[in-house]
Amino acid sequence: MKLYFSVIGAAAVIISALNIAFGAAAWYYVIIATVWCIALQFALDGIIALLINKMPDKLFGADNPLYRVSEAEKKLYKKLKVRLWKDKIWELGGLGGFSKKNLREPGSPEYIEKFIIECNKGVLTHRLSYPIGFLAMLTLPGVCAFSVALPVAIVNLFLNVLPTLALRYNTPMLQILLKKLNGKKSAALAK
Repeated sequence: MKLYFSVIGAAAVIISALNIAFGAAAWYYVIIATVWCIALQFALDGIIALLINKMPDKLFGADNPLYRVSEAEKKLYKKLKVRLWKDKIWELGGLGGFSKKNLREPGSPEYIEKFIIECNKGVLTHRLSYPIGFLAMLTLPGVCAFSVALPVAIVNLFLNVLPTLALRYNTPMLQILLKKLNGKKSAALAK
């Protein structure tokens, strides 16, 4: 969380300082516009998260082909070394009732299925936040739409791509675990 707030804070300072230095608008307007855009990003991301969280779990199950991770994607995540930095990502799933920070019940197929569902909900939430972040550009007049709102939207995009990568990296391993657990459950029922 500190990392995210540091990135957001540093971006706000840089965006404001550059806009003030280049005279995009009065200094107080630049600061207000920057704070407005950041607050709007948080609000829009939060609204999207609330709406996705209200959707039925069956749309996000482990068997949904829309959330399958391809072999090429897995290779990309290895190249990006997602495993090394994924735990530094801000995880707010606990606010919706299911934290994805730690695997709490690794022996429960029901829990793993729920974990996968929550990962898939997170992926959709972050992906919808990519373009939505650019709506702030419509709220500022003139040059500030491009000199303030656009850079804030780009930072928001970056901060939404990172959790998407982490969630997509984790999902195949969870699906393998779920398959193993379901196999054991089926074998136990057959006896």
